[in-house]
Amino acid sequence: MPAPLPPVTLTGRHVRLEPLGHDHAPDLAAAAAVDRSTFDLTWVPDGVAATERYIDGLLAAQDRAEVLPFAQIALSTGRAVGCTRYLDPHWWRGRDLPDEIEIGGTWLGAEAQRTAVNTEAKLLLLTHAFETLGVWRVAICTDERNHRSRAAIERLGARLDGLLPNHRLRADTDAPSPRTTAVYSITPEQWPDIDRRLRDRLATA
Repeated sequence: MPAPLPPVTLTGRHVRLEPLGHDHAPDLAAAAAVDRSTFDLTWVPDGVAATERYIDGLLAAQDRAEVLPFAQIALSTGRAVGCTRYLDPHWWRGRDLPDEIEIGGTWLGAEAQRTAVNTEAKLLLLTHAFETLGVWRVAICTDERNHRSRAAIERLGARLDGLLPNHRLRADTDAPSPRTTAVYSITPEQWPDIDRRLRDRLATA
């Protein structure tokens, strides 16, 4: 079994991504409670108890080398305003570090949405993936129906690889139900242009 991905803290001008822990639960629960109307196609915990269970699940998956979860800390307030993670790593070259990683499981409270936090968080995660982990591919996936998420992914410059039917669970049903996933990717060849695009966007934020 591969070793868990090494925890890391990634810091920019607007956001700090730090290893997720139970100390983040009160802030995350408060951030998620402000306006939940944008979470219809994304599962986000509701309340402190649900947030604690959510963190428990992610930390257990981290121990199994399945994810590396982060709390998104708004530097303007010092509070956790959402979560994101690396997930679904793949190893092909016999290295300790993965050759492919996905960025996903991302949500922000309403007050942090449409701010520089999300743009800079993506820049930090992509920079670490390509320039420190040395991956060959970053995947970004979302529900086929999540047009807001898909537009944001496409603004990054990620390429649509295709649609995978019955790929993961839908977030908007009580009983387990499969969704069609829109799968996007970024490769090292694309990365310099996307890096410049994100930095230009942040320069005016």
